[in-house]
Parts: sequence; structure tokens; C-alpha cells
Amino acid sequence: MFIESLLKKRTSVRAFIDKPVSKDILIRIFENVQLAPSNCNVQPWQTCVVSGETKDKLKEKFMTTIMSGAAPNPDFNWLAQYKGIHRERQFGSANALYSSVGIAREDKKARQMAMIRNWQFFGAPHAVFFTMDKYLDIMGAVDLGIYAQTLSLILTEHGLSSCMQGALGQFPDPVRKILKLPDERGILFGMSFGYADKNAAINNTKTDRESIDNAVAFFN
Repeated sequence: MFIESLLKKRTSVRAFIDKPVSKDILIRIFENVQLAPSNCNVQPWQTCVVSGETKDKLKEKFMTTIMSGAAPNPDFNWLAQYKGIHRERQFGSANALYSSVGIAREDKKARQMAMIRNWQFFGAPHAVFFTMDKYLDIMGAVDLGIYAQTLSLILTEHGLSSCMQGALGQFPDPVRKILKLPDERGILFGMSFGYADKNAAINNTKTDRESIDNAVAFFN
């Protein structure tokens, strides 16, 4: 399938069926993702794919942490507050998401419950954590973003769906403990993936894209 077709087909999916991806397919996918470009070919990603019991342990620990009222303590800077048009797009995305499942803007409890599903991996059979050495900072983050985009497109080519989640980087301690990651390794963000639940209303969410008239400048 051509890249243009994959981009048009790929959407963020937030409901999955309980059907694991075979190990052979997983290995093939992640072998191909290794071809993703990176600055000076440093390949900073250290990818952690969780499934089965490990994924369930993480989900349980996430829920315990969140229900305790713990504040997020990400390894990297997630403090940027959107302004202007960026904030408008953020609100537009949230409105599209919650409208698809009939959650009113003023229903804060329902929105919080929907948000919590991030740490339940939206019911997906697999999740991936994108990690790297903390000292790499913004340069490593750029490479991990390229890697994650490459992964999402390859998943789409294999008939799989995914959702990139900054939320999976907000509570790194359970991940570091269960996966036995060294302190110098940081968890940047994550992604849930698997086979989409085609009957789930939330998967009908549609978001807009800005016209290239506003997004792209051509200089001759």
C-alpha cells in the first residue's frame, strides 16, 4: 500500500478487540521499524512492547497509582501549555472525541473516566513504550517521534490500529519498576495497538486537518 493511502487510512483508535497479534507478525513489524531514520543514525529508541501478564500488571499498577491521587511525574518536559490556534485545535479534538460517545462538555466525571482508559490501554492486547536515555533530550525525542510514526504506518499496513498516548509517559515509575529499566532510561510516551473494535462508537471520531495554505510556506 502506498504511503499516501496509509496516511489517509490511519486514525487514532481507542477501542480494541481482545485478539493478540501473532509473535511472528510482531517481530516482522518491529524489524521493519528499525529502518526508521534518525539523526546521525544514533537510533536512540529502546522500545518496550508489553502484552499478556506484563501488560495486565502495568494496567493494575497504573490504576492504583492514579486512584491514589498521585500527580504525574514524567521523565521529560510535558509542561507546555497550548495557546491560541494550538489550544483551539486541542479543544476541537477533545470535542470530537467526547461527542462521538455522547459525553457533554460539562460532564467532568465522564470525561475523567474516558481519560483513565488511557492507562487501561483502551483494551488493546499490546502496548509499546518509547524509551531512551534521558540525556538525549530534544534530539532523542525527535528521533522517537519519527520512529513512532513509522511504526503506526507499518501497523496500518498490517491491518492493525493504534493510538499514540502522551499519557503513558506521565507516570513512569510503574513502567520502570515492572520492566526493570535503569534510572538513566526515560519513558517518553507510548502507544496502544491491536485490532480495532469496529463497533465502538469512539472509533468514529474524526478530526480536521489544517489547509496547507496556513500550514506550509513555499519559498522559491
